[in-house]
Amino acid sequence: MSETTFRKFDPWRPAPVKEESRRQIMQSHYFNVDQVSFDSSKVGHFERFIVEENNGDTVGIIGLTDDGRIPLVEQYRLPTHRWTLEIPAGHALDSNERPHDVAVRKLREEAGYEAKELVQVVRFINTPSFSTQHTAVFFATGLTAVERGELGPETPRPDVRLVTPEEASDMILNGTIIDAKTIIAVMRLREHLAAEEAEHAGAHPRLIQRIAKARAERKAK
Repeated sequence: MSETTFRKFDPWRPAPVKEESRRQIMQSHYFNVDQVSFDSSKVGHFERFIVEENNGDTVGIIGLTDDGRIPLVEQYRLPTHRWTLEIPAGHALDSNERPHDVAVRKLREEAGYEAKELVQVVRFINTPSFSTQHTAVFFATGLTAVERGELGPETPRPDVRLVTPEEASDMILNGTIIDAKTIIAVMRLREHLAAEEAEHAGAHPRLIQRIAKARAERKAK
């Protein structure tokens, strides 16, 4: 294979466009919308609307009960006019609420569980074509059932379904689960479970090491 087929990826190399001006046209608790003017040496002047996240990342939580099942929440989503199956997730109430604290709150509110262990396992950009929104996914273990809270007017008391990782994977493949953060979270959980098997065989996968490191850091505080 030619050595020039691939090059090292640099996400921060010089941009092909230059931002000229920015004007906020909407502000809300969760996000702002800016109208931004750009200039390109190839296509000239153009404008885009960019959604800027507020109060930090969206947080999702994929839990695993002691009997090996994932709590998924049935949510009615207004923009798409349909029900979805999702991991518990939400946003900070204000800029002082940390992602870990959001994970604790949303796991209780939406799924009705508390966790002994909560470890962030992945962080991603949702739609970089028009938004700065990131989602951080936490892995929750040592789950204990607790009283759930109210969510919102569209789904005040959502139903919670418990499914195995294998069932969740099948739901992704057959189109039952279409929520992106849930798909990514299930993939990471399957990776974690495979890594646990490898660890028992004497290997030391990166995800296992990250979980062990996070536990050690919390104990040291």
